Amino acid sequence: MPEKAPHDTRDVAVRPGLGTTYLGHDPALLARVLPLVEYIETTPDSIAQMKDHGVALHRGCLAELSSIGDAARIIVHGIGLSIGSHSGWSDRYLQLLDELLAHVDIAWHSEHLGYTIVDGENIGTMLAMPKTREALDMLAERILAIQDRYRQPFLVENIIHMLPDCPGDYSDAGFLNALVDRTGCGLLLDVYNLECDAHNHGFDTEAFLAELDLTRVREVHVACGSNYRGFLLDAHSKTTRESTIELARRVIELAAGSVQVVTYELLREAVPMLGHDVIVDELRRLRIALCTES
Repeated sequence: MPEKAPHDTRDVAVRPGLGTTYLGHDPALLARVLPLVEYIETTPDSIAQMKDHGVALHRGCLAELSSIGDAARIIVHGIGLSIGSHSGWSDRYLQLLDELLAHVDIAWHSEHLGYTIVDGENIGTMLAMPKTREALDMLAERILAIQDRYRQPFLVENIIHMLPDCPGDYSDAGFLNALVDRTGCGLLLDVYNLECDAHNHGFDTEAFLAELDLTRVREVHVACGSNYRGFLLDAHSKTTRESTIELARRVIELAAGSVQVVTYELLREAVPMLGHDVIVDELRRLRIALCTES
């Protein structure tokens, strides 16, 4: 089956475009993936470097992203905002985002719905939010502030639960629905994270999808991590499992045209392990499975 050129408008109303992560420092890889995708997703935290005056984006990475031009749309996906920290989000992340948006045009930006900072200290992982009214109020206020500050579409992503959920006032889907209703933000649905939660904690994916307002899902993430002593980890280091592709396909069908892109996530550290040829083959596989009419 022939590959679609970027921005081909065929099937746009039915099938999403294809995207992939690119975190700089590998222009040969960028040159190979650009003909295969409509979107490039980048992370400000991952293309930053220490400077005398603090942290700034890597000049070479900014130049690479700027050089993409019309070949693909750029999506921003944050890690370090820590939007759920009780003490407040990371101003340093917002400074990096400000710098990035001053250099490139973006389709939208997103952030994980969790927190990485407690009492001013980075805890080295990301924890999911409690599904309480207090947490909903805090997150809604912050999302509205972000949307007012940037005037760009903003999405929030479901993350894996490293720990079992504490009792709350909402189900997982109900919490996301309430947040969307309150703020008008969009959703980034990571289907591999759903699989991890189902494996690790017995999460009911079917009930979640039945309750979630899938018409607000603009982006879907697919990835594959590792199994550590029976615990599935959200480490983007492998090609996608067939079960993940099937779950993504179901979400796309249920969302009835709202999903604009399926993004294959891969850590920069995993690129040498897989190699460019495997990554290119994976993008071709995902396009056929998820982004073209059968």
